[in-house]
Amino acid sequence: MAEQTKQWTDQRVEEWIGALLRAGVTLAAAVVLFGGSVYLGRHGNAAPQYHVFVGEPTDLRTISGIIKDVLAFRGRGLIQLGLLLLIATPVARVAFSVVAFAIQRDRLYVVVTVIVLAILTFSLAGVRP
Repeated sequence: MAEQTKQWTDQRVEEWIGALLRAGVTLAAAVVLFGGSVYLGRHGNAAPQYHVFVGEPTDLRTISGIIKDVLAFRGRGLIQLGLLLLIATPVARVAFSVVAFAIQRDRLYVVVTVIVLAILTFSLAGVRP
């Protein structure tokens, strides 16, 4: 077990976190770019109607609606998925930190990071105290 803890040095954890953040942002940007290309390919010639305000469609306000739009290969759904991935990236970083601190047996940081993760989760889920 001591061998496993040696592998999880602070520098190694920071490298993994950096790679996780880069991968998450890159993936999110690629999905948004792809979704934007699909959207412009289908709706790029449509004339904008600035005098009429149209809010976000209801299917793009829930995760299940976004997934349905992605499966239907709709540009807006793909863009929304990319934005969800972008939001999920720092949350994944905090979750990874909990695991890394637990492996390093740093209880104080595990507790603090779990509290941060709980706050993030509750705020993203719309839970109010």
